[in-house]
Amino acid sequence: MFKFIKKLLGNNLETLSVPRSSKWNKVRKEHLKKYPTCCACGGDKKVTPHHIVPVHVNPSLELDFDNLITLCEDSSFNCHLFFGHFKNWRLYNPNVVNDSKNWLKKIKK
Repeated sequence: MFKFIKKLLGNNLETLSVPRSSKWNKVRKEHLKKYPTCCACGGDKKVTPHHIVPVHVNPSLELDFDNLITLCEDSSFNCHLFFGHFKNWRLYNPNVVNDSKNWLKKIKK
């Protein structure tokens, strides 16, 4: 995955480097325990919490459970990159919750 990101961004990865709170791993695990499936596709492989408002935009929301949504990084379709970042890690989708919800409804039909 790191090679893919490096290829996508070139050698300019420092824009993604935001120091994490020492409590982040605990919050991450608790979130995934409560929400173990991708909100966009329903998958349960390679899921990760996505910050709705990125940490670099508002660091005070890093550990806020209401600022997290579960998205997957599956190799067949990367919902985190697609829905969370508009296929560009430097961007973010402020409507990720609704977009994911709508896509999941379409998949289930």
